[in-house]
Amino acid sequence: MSDICYCYYPRTRAPPEFVDEVAAAFRANEDAISTVDGDNGLKSDDVLDVVRDDLVAIGFDIEEGKKKEEKIHRPVLFGENGEPDLQYEVDGYHEGKRYGLEVEASRAVLGNALYRDLIQAAVMVQVDTLVLVVPNVYRYNSGGRTTESKAYEKSNDVIDTVYASGRIELPFETLLIGY
Repeated sequence: MSDICYCYYPRTRAPPEFVDEVAAAFRANEDAISTVDGDNGLKSDDVLDVVRDDLVAIGFDIEEGKKKEEKIHRPVLFGENGEPDLQYEVDGYHEGKRYGLEVEASRAVLGNALYRDLIQAAVMVQVDTLVLVVPNVYRYNSGGRTTESKAYEKSNDVIDTVYASGRIELPFETLLIGY
C-alpha cells in the first residue's frame, strides 16, 4: 500500500480520471518524497523537483526556478488592453485541464499556506481544480525535542469543513495529496 494518499473535494463528486494520473506522478516518486517513516529533509521546491518530470509528462507546466521568468503566473485581474494587472504565482498549471498546483512542506498548516492557497485559487482565472500537495507528517524541532504535525490530516479537516459547511462556496474543486 502506498504512503501517497489523496482526497477529492467536494466529496459529493467522484474524482475525474485525471486525478489518478496526478496521484500516480507522486506515487512514482514515493521512495524519495514520503514523509511517513521519517523526515526526508525536503523543502517544497525539492519535492517539486523530484516529481517534475512525471507532472510534465501528463501536461503540467512546472516552475523552473525563483526568477520571474521561471515562475508560472495565473491572472486575477485585468486592466487596460486586457493586460493582467494582478497575477499570483503557482508551482504548476495544466492548461488543458485547468488544474493549478501548489506543493507545500513545513508551511502547509503551521504557516497557514493552506489558507493562502485556497483564497488565491478562488480568485485566479481559469483554475477549476486546485491540486494541493502537503506532507503526511511534518517533523520539526521545538524546544530541543522533535514534534510531529500531521499536515495531511489537518489540511483534510480544514478543506472538508470548508466544503461541508456551506458558508463558503469555493469556485473550484480541490485535490489534496499527502506525501
